[in-house]
Amino acid sequence: MRVSAKADYALRALIEIAVRADGTAVSAEQLGKAQGIPHGFLQAILADLRRADIVVSQRGQSGGWRFARKPETVTVADVIRAVDGPLVSVYGLRPESVEYDDSAQVLQHVWIAARHSLRNVFEQVTIQQLADGTLPAEVAALTEDDDAWQPH
Repeated sequence: MRVSAKADYALRALIEIAVRADGTAVSAEQLGKAQGIPHGFLQAILADLRRADIVVSQRGQSGGWRFARKPETVTVADVIRAVDGPLVSVYGLRPESVEYDDSAQVLQHVWIAARHSLRNVFEQVTIQQLADGTLPAEVAALTEDDDAWQPH
């Protein structure tokens, strides 16, 4: 799996909004400066997140961006899907829609298993947990294996 810059920036922007304890709206300019996200790119990301009902914009002098729903209900999977589409796709198709000839049919099972594994992590981790610097125990345990940190 390749994490796109768009997904990474979206998650970083949402963490930045979530760490504001008072829940006030944060301007796109503040978000961009705090996380080093190019302004034009950030505007497109925020529009995607708004369409997914993850954030709302607030106009006026104290305007900016804030969560449309509680950050503890927004998962990493929600954000990736909002900005990049499905977690796993094969030639732009969902794994269950891909068709193979007999000898390669087992490949579809690999893609389905990969999607399941990603869901096991991405659907457990919320933006609030990221803002708090914590992970669910099951996810944190996956990082304790030395091999997890090694490139292959």
